[in-house]
Amino acid sequence: MTTAALFFDPDGYLLTGPKLMGRQAAGHAFLRAVAAAHSNQPVSVYAQTLQSARTFAHLLKGFNPAVANIDWIPFDQIERVIPIGTLYFPGPGLGDPARLRLRVGVNAYSLVGVTHTVASHTAMDNITGLLDAPVMPWDALISTSSAVAASVKQLLERQQEYLQWRLGSGLRLTLPQLPVIPLGVHCHDFDFTPEDRQQARSHLQLSADEIVILFVGRLSFHAKAHPHPMYRGLQLACERTGQPLTLIQYGASANEAIAEAFRDGARRFCPAVKTLFVDGRDFDQQKHCWAAADLFISLSDNIQESFGLTPVEAMAAGLPVLVSDWDGYRDTVRDGIDGFRIPTWMPPPDLGETYARAYEAGTDNYDFYCGLNCQTVSVDEDVLVDRLCTLIQTPSLRTRLGAAARQRAREHYDWAVVYRHYQALWSDLARIRQDASRDHTLSSLIRQAPRVAPGRQDPYRTFMHYPTHLLQPATRIRRLPTRPGATYPELLEHGLYNYAGKVLPRPEVAERLLCLCSEQAITLDELARQAGYALGPTALALSGLAKMGLIRLDNA
Repeated sequence: MTTAALFFDPDGYLLTGPKLMGRQAAGHAFLRAVAAAHSNQPVSVYAQTLQSARTFAHLLKGFNPAVANIDWIPFDQIERVIPIGTLYFPGPGLGDPARLRLRVGVNAYSLVGVTHTVASHTAMDNITGLLDAPVMPWDALISTSSAVAASVKQLLERQQEYLQWRLGSGLRLTLPQLPVIPLGVHCHDFDFTPEDRQQARSHLQLSADEIVILFVGRLSFHAKAHPHPMYRGLQLACERTGQPLTLIQYGASANEAIAEAFRDGARRFCPAVKTLFVDGRDFDQQKHCWAAADLFISLSDNIQESFGLTPVEAMAAGLPVLVSDWDGYRDTVRDGIDGFRIPTWMPPPDLGETYARAYEAGTDNYDFYCGLNCQTVSVDEDVLVDRLCTLIQTPSLRTRLGAAARQRAREHYDWAVVYRHYQALWSDLARIRQDASRDHTLSSLIRQAPRVAPGRQDPYRTFMHYPTHLLQPATRIRRLPTRPGATYPELLEHGLYNYAGKVLPRPEVAERLLCLCSEQAITLDELARQAGYALGPTALALSGLAKMGLIRLDNA
């Protein structure tokens, strides 16, 4: 089975942090897909610490106890990725991993990353940084939607123009593959029976005649969906249809001021609509909300959004979806088939210079930058109200759209399906990497690749001009008298030196070298020959012994 070593940091996958984001929900669901696909098979985790690797193993085994061994690959043992063939990251930052890969060969394995938001400076820098990083055609940056892919390509085009202005038009640039693979959901999580619906409505104190509209997501008017168009649309639909409407908003706010803005907005702008706020941190309540709903609404209007999981979750639950025609929603929801997409408006290019400058200068933070942009995006209210009224007044249409939505979710967005796209990509990248040796341009590029990134060189090279002398084969070594309490084993255990055990010689190596030294000088190359050690490791060992005052170094 095609697989990859998976980068793991708890922040990218756990749902227990103080600020739950879509990328964590997506990462958590991705690991469930990995576990389901690897019964009786090992999984490799690329993690900085043993504790992180253990957390990863606990997660995977919790999802599927049949997963075989979890193989931990520490960050500084990248050669162990080579037989696996692919290293996967849940973000777009492939530059540093690509530079680290130079140490084992630019074609040693493939790197794969995935975009979530593209709006932050960190994300933009990660994407534009691909052009001066040693990424290759056997690497890939996955976009979760066609809208995101277009933004990524636009950023890369502008960065290429910048580099050609800065360094000349004769640049040879290599790009990773830029596929579009959606995020997924575990559709069986959203299978609800009529009994589930009845119990959920009873739990939420909803009557049988109420039309329940559900919004799921962060209650954030700058980073998810500004609620005012939704409130206005529901109020007008309620007035036009005369139907009792209930809006459930399942989510959490970043602070109490935002939460109160949502509550006050609901009271003021849709007074005829019954509104319920359900804490998005209470996962037990989530199933009640999904099961009780008649239709789903999400009018995302912010540039922080990229894919949008909640409409796909609603589709898996068999709900008709009413969404803005925006970013990834455009890919997932077929207008008039699974639900309706409401047209959106945004100012044309070159009118957002003020926002971009303030964010770049640090005058505005990321949240404020997104919020100001969101303030200029609108949805078509006439279409919104018309579609709401149609759905409210036509139960058979809700049933038909919901059934089509459920089928689409299962066929295209279930993680079992989506994960196979990942596996197919990893196989394609392996083929491209293997075929590179037969491509003259690429094979030449591989041969000429440096073995280390310029800014990550051996410190003894970068700082070789600092010392008075460098150890050379002709450097002479003399043993100094050993002072009481200052033998090599004693010094090695002292707090002044025990931190450096990673670079200091093992006691048996130090003892052998010291035994071969005397008050009579011996050259470094002769000492290495007599000890039977390579010249480089011998020089490192002697440097440590000299630091401890056990030997003296002299010029030839």
